[in-house]
Amino acid sequence: MVPKPQGSAAAKSVTHRPLPPLPKLRVRRPNKPEMNPCLGIMASVLGCWASSGYSIQGCAQLETKLRHCMDSPRNPNTKKNNINYHLSRMYPKIVGPHKRD
Repeated sequence: MVPKPQGSAAAKSVTHRPLPPLPKLRVRRPNKPEMNPCLGIMASVLGCWASSGYSIQGCAQLETKLRHCMDSPRNPNTKKNNINYHLSRMYPKIVGPHKRD
């Protein structure tokens, strides 16, 4: 008898089952909140205060940048992500026809 290679027996015995059907396609929380644009400047101010011991002379320029950033208005016209709309619209074409009972 000729011995079989070990890899071939394992490859033939593995059967792939089809995935269960999805009721709908959906992306969870597609609208991620954007990071605060003043976060980097605030970290610089805190680092400056930690290194210089809260002296107004050394960190004045960073403090004015932080004040200007915090006082500037945010953009209220952020667009919502419409990926879930397109997924729900294209889902019947992805799934294909169903049997009618």
